[in-house]
Amino acid sequence: MTAAFLSRVGLRADVPAAALAPILLPGEPGARTGSAHRLVWSLFAGEDERRFLWREQGAGGLVPGRTRFLVLSAVRPADPHGLFDLESKPFAPELAQGDLLGFSLRANPVVARSREGRRNSAHCDVVMDALKDVAAGGRAEARRAVIGSAGRSWLEKQGERHGFALDDRSPLRIDGYDRLRIPRRSGKAMTISTLDFDGALRVSDPERFVGSLCAGFGKARGFGCGLMLIRRI
Repeated sequence: MTAAFLSRVGLRADVPAAALAPILLPGEPGARTGSAHRLVWSLFAGEDERRFLWREQGAGGLVPGRTRFLVLSAVRPADPHGLFDLESKPFAPELAQGDLLGFSLRANPVVARSREGRRNSAHCDVVMDALKDVAAGGRAEARRAVIGSAGRSWLEKQGERHGFALDDRSPLRIDGYDRLRIPRRSGKAMTISTLDFDGALRVSDPERFVGSLCAGFGKARGFGCGLMLIRRI
């Protein structure tokens, strides 16, 4: 992604968009994520492959005129059906080694595990993977600590690969562990887990980091995960 655009997208509050709101984005989280995935795709109708990241802002459930999506894309989005309020601007952050940035990231953090008798590895939710040796009765009590340790470990490894390091002087908040069951037209639903990360980082490799911002972090990047929002501190 050499050129990029950051867009703020919201379903219009007037008719007919408001009347279609319950159909376009249902209230159940998994179904809403799947519908939002298709809605954002509609802004790139001429594209053969997904070259965008997105994230929903605001509380769950659609409120026309208030619910917003942030979209980072390789091409400027277009709204041929007039359903959205759409604002876009070029995305070209000028960063240097050592820059301190605040960040917010919703991700689908997974780890690859080999499977006996199978060629390909399986992608496992890092939280459930860390809990696999904990007795079923103790998992609820252990989950909070595991979310913090497994989530941080995953994010640190992302930094090693993608040109940044967590700033140890700033607190890292890890929250919002959810497992979403997303219906698919093929009939077989997909399940993804999400974690929300908020903290500060230092840029170690500006070129690699900006490229990774555009490509996204983790899996399920077509389903509202992987878009890191940054701000200067």
